[in-house]
Amino acid sequence: MSSLSSLSSLSSLSDEEINIRNIPDRKDFWNDLEENEFRSRFKFNKPRILHILSKIGHLIEPDTRRSKAIDARTQVLIALRFYATGSFQAVLGDLVGCDKATVCRILQRVTKAIASLAPGEIMMPNGQECHQVAQEFHEIAGFPRVLGIIDCTHVKINSPGGRLAESFRCQKGYFSINVQIVSDSRLKIRNIIVRWPGSVHDSTIFNNSPLCAQLESGRYGNFYLLGNSGYFCKRFLLTPFLSPSTTAEENFNKSHVKTRNTVKRCIGVWKRRFPCIQKGITLKKMDTILNVIMATAVLHNMAIEFEEEFLDIDLDDDELVNMVPHGPQNFSERTALVKSIF
Repeated sequence: MSSLSSLSSLSSLSDEEINIRNIPDRKDFWNDLEENEFRSRFKFNKPRILHILSKIGHLIEPDTRRSKAIDARTQVLIALRFYATGSFQAVLGDLVGCDKATVCRILQRVTKAIASLAPGEIMMPNGQECHQVAQEFHEIAGFPRVLGIIDCTHVKINSPGGRLAESFRCQKGYFSINVQIVSDSRLKIRNIIVRWPGSVHDSTIFNNSPLCAQLESGRYGNFYLLGNSGYFCKRFLLTPFLSPSTTAEENFNKSHVKTRNTVKRCIGVWKRRFPCIQKGITLKKMDTILNVIMATAVLHNMAIEFEEEFLDIDLDDDELVNMVPHGPQNFSERTALVKSIF
């Protein structure tokens, strides 16, 4: 009788009411967690997350609260938890009531919204700011007129499949996206290219980038980038001497390496802040993978602006012989700089 009674009572409910009854209550991390534990889980404190919500909330807020629809704030927490772990299991273990398919859809939606902020959050210096950025670089090791430091980093992915899958296999043997970064001295990402397979050479990515065209056109005047020996030496991109023969050239290299270490630290802090790009992104859709990389870059810059504390790192600089490009290079700017300063 009890089972028949239960069936009878259920039959009197609408489908929506039955669904609501079957959805368990979700944990309230926003109110239940102590501040340090909250920040440890989501990488940002609550005021910072409210700031992010102010920018993207209108893009992700559900149209209705029927069937316990997940609000924008919880959606952002789900995405941040994924960026902080790279694991659906960790997200599912924390956020009761969200199945994997729901988490996946939320992740796609929130990531796309955050990535859309890139034009306003990731920008090269312009106008008077160029002088400020150059002065901050000069204070590191005396290198003048530096606009930014360029380097590439690989973000591991699963094989995308298809006939072009092997183009994503990098020199170290795993599948990856080769991401180009330009950093300033504050470890802020000033320019990013997120679209090239892991097998593509760093110099190829730069030579085909809008930034290269802008530098060639003289948009940034007599300012330049610093890069490692994997790039061609140009008047707007200076590389170190492979075999310095004078004291001045040695001093140039020392200053170059010390200044250029900034981008290594930027990449290191970015990846440690968001382990999903350090451990590798296991998502299947390429568009979502690229958006995750871009979204975490946007959030990294926000964290820099928020002055969020994070353990800095200092990486040794390795010059890889097999990364040296072949072909004509322009050494005139570098030679003039050595003669005049170093």
